[in-house]
Amino acid sequence: MTKSPARRAAFEILRRVELEGAYAAVLLANLDSVMRDDDRGLCHELVLGVLRRQLWLDWVIEHFAKRRIARIDLPVKLALRLGLYQLRFLSRIPASAAVNESVKLVRDARLRSAASFANAVLRHATREPDYDPTTGVESAAEKLSIETSHPPWLIERWTRAFGFEETAALAHANNEPAPTAFRFTKKSKDRKQIIEELESQGAQVSPSQVAPDAWRIDGCGSALRELSRDGLIYPQDEASQLVAHLLGAQPGDSVLDVCAAPGSKTTHLAALAPQALVIASDLHEHRLRTLVELARHQVVNEIKLVAYDATHRLPFADAQFDRVLVDAPCSGTGTLRRNPEIRWRLAPADIDQLAEKQTKILANASAAVRAGGRLVYSTCSVEPEENERVVENFLDTHEDFRRALLDVSLELQTENGAARTWPHRHQTDGFFVAAFERQG
Repeated sequence: MTKSPARRAAFEILRRVELEGAYAAVLLANLDSVMRDDDRGLCHELVLGVLRRQLWLDWVIEHFAKRRIARIDLPVKLALRLGLYQLRFLSRIPASAAVNESVKLVRDARLRSAASFANAVLRHATREPDYDPTTGVESAAEKLSIETSHPPWLIERWTRAFGFEETAALAHANNEPAPTAFRFTKKSKDRKQIIEELESQGAQVSPSQVAPDAWRIDGCGSALRELSRDGLIYPQDEASQLVAHLLGAQPGDSVLDVCAAPGSKTTHLAALAPQALVIASDLHEHRLRTLVELARHQVVNEIKLVAYDATHRLPFADAQFDRVLVDAPCSGTGTLRRNPEIRWRLAPADIDQLAEKQTKILANASAAVRAGGRLVYSTCSVEPEENERVVENFLDTHEDFRRALLDVSLELQTENGAARTWPHRHQTDGFFVAAFERQG
């Protein structure tokens, strides 16, 4: 058996991501609580690093293995990716440890005959530490695709939409660890003391420049996990936190969250507007049950649950709600730092299909908004098809709605009055938010 619990756990998580379509962030969050902090940290680094650099790693593996990556068995491929990532990107790990532990992973997978092959590939890699898989690649887009491990079609799509320089900045930023942000919950009575305790343990805590009452923290991960387990804070990206503020729900309002699960924004908006009636909806009942647990943990008890398919007419009377949030199901291309596996699962046709779904959901949700009420549309996608074009289509077909002003800095505003955040500009997830008011 492998002696390194971090590498063993990383291997298993990567296997499940590949075979089961699991999400690495969820599996990493559920790591064995008895795992040491240093092992936990290494496991996180290995899993997310391999997924972020997967295309680059595969090009290098093919060079040293002298065979196509598709012809290598999955356990061997995963072990090689892990080993090569350590050799190229983790300078503190001795080359011998990276090679030997990866070979052990192959043996543990009962592929002893492939162990010598894995050993030879990684030993070869140690003898050519400067090999660059982009050498000789003439196309700037293809070179960027390999350098940043993004599918070529995605690089080409972004280049058409944003230009090459912006695309390069975004793609490089997607391979950097996302800053950790959090908000306080209703259970946290002395916030100043919590911050002082975190800083006394070596953490750097600073107020967000993007979302009100949000905080960014660097370091002290174990203390942060403990505070989160106790329900005193809730880890949430700053751009994600911004959405609830822009909805602007007030105490006494009736609020509908159309696509609520898993509940980060629902619990936030309920906390911001105590005594508001908040109805949280989702297609799947089991996802709503997760929301219930999240709300209980944060002591937010004002939320009512309804399961339905929002691509059809909603089960509410027209013009019933003061505030309606559509945090639409989307491609998630704004979250590739946190969910790097998305880039390997997404296909071009998916974005058009999602835009069609988003258009239906937004139209159905608009019927529930009262005259003078606010409708907010948000995604964690950077794709114009899922954002600006959905908004334009909605306004073209709903003359009783007009754009609403958003209380955000000029830096976050788009030309048409929406808000956008970017990983490479704001060090947050890539979010898009637009607001509408129904005219009386």
